[in-house]
Amino acid sequence: MRNLIVCFNCLIDSLFQGLFIVFAFIESKVIRFRSKYLYRFISLFIVILFQIGIQNSFAQIGNEESISISNVRIYHPKNGVSKSLYTVVIEDGMIKKIESGNHSSSNKIIDGKGSVLIPGLIDVHVHMAFGALSMREMMSPMLSEGLIMRKVGGNAEKMLLRGFTSVRDAGGPIFPLKKAIDEGKLTGPRIWPSGATISQTAGHGDFRTPDESSRKFFSEPSRAERFNATFIADGRPEVLTAVRENLRFGASQIKLMAGGGTSSAYDPVDVTQYTFDEMLAAVEAAEDWGTYVMVHAYTPRAVQRAIKAGVKCVEHGQMLDQKTLRMMKKNNVWLSTQNLVESTPDMDPMRVEKRKPVIEGQEQLWPLAKKMKLKIAWGTDFLFEPELNEQQNAYILRLQKWFTNAEIINMVTQDNAELLQLSGLRSPYPGKLGIIEEGALADLILVDGDPLEDLSLIANPEEKFLLIMKEGKIYKNMLN
Repeated sequence: MRNLIVCFNCLIDSLFQGLFIVFAFIESKVIRFRSKYLYRFISLFIVILFQIGIQNSFAQIGNEESISISNVRIYHPKNGVSKSLYTVVIEDGMIKKIESGNHSSSNKIIDGKGSVLIPGLIDVHVHMAFGALSMREMMSPMLSEGLIMRKVGGNAEKMLLRGFTSVRDAGGPIFPLKKAIDEGKLTGPRIWPSGATISQTAGHGDFRTPDESSRKFFSEPSRAERFNATFIADGRPEVLTAVRENLRFGASQIKLMAGGGTSSAYDPVDVTQYTFDEMLAAVEAAEDWGTYVMVHAYTPRAVQRAIKAGVKCVEHGQMLDQKTLRMMKKNNVWLSTQNLVESTPDMDPMRVEKRKPVIEGQEQLWPLAKKMKLKIAWGTDFLFEPELNEQQNAYILRLQKWFTNAEIINMVTQDNAELLQLSGLRSPYPGKLGIIEEGALADLILVDGDPLEDLSLIANPEEKFLLIMKEGKIYKNMLN
């Protein structure tokens, strides 16, 4: 389709340029034919320009760079790593052809030298802003949009160079960063944005400081709301407005706070947030736009209410029981969870205390969810500790406690890609991700070694990721 548009645009450009020349001659009276001869001349000239335009247009299409990655073994989610060598042909940001051997007519050929080609990694629970800034920076009076973009932009590039070609942002000021990456002004992964988190007063997304009063009573939005980090919305009308505001800016899904959290000041972990009617309002507004709601929640009560309201994805869930997990399976609800970092000395003592039941619960959640065959997705959820970002790949290895290497690779590629597609027509990047096949988007990593045999290769992207490609564009190449 893009090639056809290019062809048409070039054709129109050629036609109008030629007509401009003709009419310039006519206006200057250089050409002085009788009327009928003038019309014949113009008609003939248009036909000639049309033919030239078509030739030039298709010549441009033929000259578009084609990249072949030859002599590679390909990872497939069902078959594992191939024994035979293949050539993968990339054109127009997609995998055009997969051929056995190393024959190719591409403009650019990269010899993979027997390395293993896997899909780009996907993290479905990141906070591009909150993960790049420390709590001190977040609370600083010097915080500005410019500072946020500098810090977050640098982190986005590093994330792509770790092999994460796609991420789902689970809440925060994300739209300027996504726009800059999509326009090529910054380097980073594809981003499925949620926009500002939506929280009730005294909810997990109520980031107000003690001296900030309620907007409802004092008509002054909080600092976090001004930075588009969160919407504090109470009641059906405000929830509807908050959801629609995020959708207006391009949210691919909606993030709702349905229960207490460990990093927020006002809400104990055990509390349930938002009434059924408020949750239902969010789901209805999202579904009217063809997308879904994901909720932050840990407890059975909060998650069961969310499921009844029509929520399609539960974030975290480390305190869930078997009854709730069965309910999730019956309703085809995704469990998007994390193997959270142990508490550190740098964490606030209150946060450490709130995290205890969550850290304990995750030891039971992962094996139980696997046994019950739930739809499971993986993410990191790093918050306010920028130094943790360098461990993003290493956190994948923590899943080896419960999953095989093949199950883990599938989870961080194909399974996470399936979750991203819940956004339907609101997905900002139409196409198939998470698998290497003809017609899929060309988000690829060439690994020095076989990650199916040695998963630790994924945790060393600087040395072991020989090539990183997003949408057919090479961002790292250690081969040639």
